[in-house]
Amino acid sequence: MSQLRIALLGTGPWAERTHAPAIAAHPDVVFSGVWGRRPEAAAALAAAHGTTAYAGGGEGDGDGGSGGAGGAGGLEGLDALLAVSDAVAFALPPDVQAPLAARAAAAGCHLLMDKPVATTVPGARAVADAAERAGVASLVFCTLRFAPGTAEWVEEQAAVGGWFTARAHWLGALYGSGDRSPYADSPWRREKGGLWDVGPHALSALLPILGDVTGVTAVRSEPDLTHLVLTHTSGVTSSAVLSLSAPEKGAGAGLELRGEHGTAVLPEGWGDPADIFGTAIDALLTAARTGRPHACDVRFGLRLTEILAEAEGLIARGATG
Repeated sequence: MSQLRIALLGTGPWAERTHAPAIAAHPDVVFSGVWGRRPEAAAALAAAHGTTAYAGGGEGDGDGGSGGAGGAGGLEGLDALLAVSDAVAFALPPDVQAPLAARAAAAGCHLLMDKPVATTVPGARAVADAAERAGVASLVFCTLRFAPGTAEWVEEQAAVGGWFTARAHWLGALYGSGDRSPYADSPWRREKGGLWDVGPHALSALLPILGDVTGVTAVRSEPDLTHLVLTHTSGVTSSAVLSLSAPEKGAGAGLELRGEHGTAVLPEGWGDPADIFGTAIDALLTAARTGRPHACDVRFGLRLTEILAEAEGLIARGATG
């Protein structure tokens, strides 16, 4: 496998700004094509990066889109792209992503998925099972696990051990500042809020350092502020505060650990998302070539969905533990 042929599914701002530039620039990758549910958007993105567009048949597209995966004609276009691809990168809403990822796995394509894998446990499990049946490599793009500074920091803190507690905050101002970010037009983000959009970032760092989650407490207040308290297999408890509606001057992300060796703080300034996505492509290439699963594979993505779904269920029932 001298070069991996990677297809891109999705044509929204995340695909345009991060996925497509990273795929096109990667020296060990052939950009095999773009599939989108809006033919004109797929054509424009493909033309910008010298590849081929494969049109879908549904309304809406991209990581901010809504609706289904498209009609029969759209899936014919998708299947044609899968036939000339070794791997697929996804920039779609999670519950559109999940069934298409299972379809791609069944076609023998490796998976480079966005977080969360899905917002339902059955949806995420179906992808994980499809990838396992097909024997394809998979990876979920949890950004800080691939940014050089933060990825190394997570590994270092996991090796140190002896932690007493941790607290994380991921506070976005997507809906709290009046800023007309293109990501604010995302129906699934507006519906699911910070728990599902930025919650995976916090969990992707907490779990490898403190261990899997064995207990969840969740409280939510309006407009969109979720507090999680997590118990880990190490016996440590951690907390996470999540939102997409913070005031602009109060927004920010961070993680602090305290333990017998002192305090450790997650580095700031993760870097250019397109460069970080290029590192994720490297990781997928390694997993595909060696057959060794990456720590952030689709099974890990399934576990994140299970934890977030449990928290969502507690909030819906008005429970606290």
